[in-house]
Amino acid sequence: MKDHGGPAFPSSHEQYVDGWAGMTLRDYFAAKAMQGMLANPKLHEQILEAGQSWIEESAWAVADAMIEERKND
Repeated sequence: MKDHGGPAFPSSHEQYVDGWAGMTLRDYFAAKAMQGMLANPKLHEQILEAGQSWIEESAWAVADAMIEERKND
């Protein structure tokens, strides 16, 4: 199981819905990585050639690397 890095926006007053407190730090990092990749015109051709799965897999890989790097601090 992946280390999700805990909650992205921790608070002492979180509202839980069905036992879930919202976005994980991994989700947040992946969303930011994907946003950056999609905003980079130099990657548009690569994304089109490789398909949608490339961007998804790459965003999760970046998120996982960022969570691992945080453990070194």
